[in-house]
Amino acid sequence: MIMNVLSQVISFIGSLCLLLFGMNMLSNGIQKGAGSGLQKLLGKITGNRFYAVLTGIGVTAIIQSSGATTVMVVSFVNAEILTLEQAIGVIFGANIGTTVTAWIVSLFGFSFSISAMAIPMFGFGYILKYFKKFRIHNFAECFMGFALLFMGLGLLKESLTLGPAANKVFSIINEWGLGGILLGVLTGAIITALIHSSSAMTAIVLTMAAGGTLSWELSAAIVLGSNIGSTVDAVMSSFGASVNARRTAFVHVAFNVTGTIIALLIFRPFLSLIDIIIPLEPSANITTHIAMLHTIFNICATLIFIPFVNQIAMISRKVISESATEKDEHYHLPAILPHSRISADLYSYQIQTEISKMSAKIMEMLDSVCNSFTNPNNADEENEHVKYLENYIDEMNAAITGFLQKCSRLPNANRKERQHFSDLIHITDTMENLSDETCSLMHTVKKFVTDEKYRTDSKRSREIMDYIERVRIFFEQVCVYFTIGFSAEERNSGEIIEQRIDETKKELKKESRKRLEAGADVKEELNYMDMVRKIERAGDCVYGILQSL
Repeated sequence: MIMNVLSQVISFIGSLCLLLFGMNMLSNGIQKGAGSGLQKLLGKITGNRFYAVLTGIGVTAIIQSSGATTVMVVSFVNAEILTLEQAIGVIFGANIGTTVTAWIVSLFGFSFSISAMAIPMFGFGYILKYFKKFRIHNFAECFMGFALLFMGLGLLKESLTLGPAANKVFSIINEWGLGGILLGVLTGAIITALIHSSSAMTAIVLTMAAGGTLSWELSAAIVLGSNIGSTVDAVMSSFGASVNARRTAFVHVAFNVTGTIIALLIFRPFLSLIDIIIPLEPSANITTHIAMLHTIFNICATLIFIPFVNQIAMISRKVISESATEKDEHYHLPAILPHSRISADLYSYQIQTEISKMSAKIMEMLDSVCNSFTNPNNADEENEHVKYLENYIDEMNAAITGFLQKCSRLPNANRKERQHFSDLIHITDTMENLSDETCSLMHTVKKFVTDEKYRTDSKRSREIMDYIERVRIFFEQVCVYFTIGFSAEERNSGEIIEQRIDETKKELKKESRKRLEAGADVKEELNYMDMVRKIERAGDCVYGILQSL
């Protein structure tokens, strides 16, 4: 008896893992095949809340994972690509889009031999992997994932064939009335949170209901509970993220919990509505009833709350307010940790935003250097500020580089994405080198401008300021290229600027030697030439960033 129970438990766990693995592979394959298209679609959402809902439905229906969509949304809010109001609409749509899986399982999972279709589909997907020349190999995992999903579902049907004792337990729970319904909601929420997939939970419910183990009411209660458990991905992804990202996760939890409570308050009338929509008795077509309930529930919840998007955002801002504590002087990477269910391309959006912040810090350092020439009395203060920024950028480089290395090892990252992450690592490292050169330059500038003989209107001062300004403008152009891209002509113009910076170094050093031969102050000229060398090296760093773009 014990061995039979143990064997059935192990079979259930194995089939569930195969089902989850198939869903994961299917989602990865679609995201690989679509490339950055899905992320760009999310990034282009306008302020129209209905368009945001439709986008959430479409993306989730394609990638078969509301968890993946909500993690994307939290990531985009964190990276300031989406506003909180836009994100709320997408979350509403994601809940509707996730019901597609229930319909697939309901319509195809129990009407024919699953294994007969799964094995040929897996073989076709495996063969497709080798057609790299036609760029269709990324879709191979779609077919293989579908095959494993159906195989897992078939095994799940066999493992969930429970004995009379187990069926009696469920019958007793059904007789508990409201207590049994609440227990079903709680069970659905907990199991979904543990397996991180409301789609898989729905598949389990459909399988048990089709086998006669679960009643119509208890199945409905578990499906409603799975909507609460599905918020775990959004909550986990918001840890360490920005305040708006945490608000987005809060809205997702509040929306699903509130919707479930409303459904429970009108539970029996709600089930009667589904019975009216689906003409057959629940016992005759229970899987279709469950799929319809899942869909109608999410559509109705969205219709109820969509007019109040702005009010929901306002409430979330009050519940999760800005921290009043003093800003931490150390850098914390707000990007969300890599998740195997999310396209690797998503993380470049977050990191590019952080690299842009790094470039802004370096621009601030260059401005401090320039300010020291015009206001030599503030040189000590500017020097301390540059030192602080240089240490901060060191922390940014370490955090961003470590994150990019994790991203490049993601199982669903293709060769192009890994190369892109490698390029971003090189850009980040080169920016850190530029900050080092700027900090070193600031140290020399401080000695130069605090000398008693320094004059802001002297020829040497004007030469150095013009030279620094040329590098600063060059870096500003490269930052624009990093954000919006650039043409081959603009790349060539960057090469010309770098050559002019090198030529200017030679000219300024030549002028300095002439002044030394004419009896100029040796210490002053050595500081001057040191600044020239460091400015030229800063220009090399900027050109290095351009080459990596």
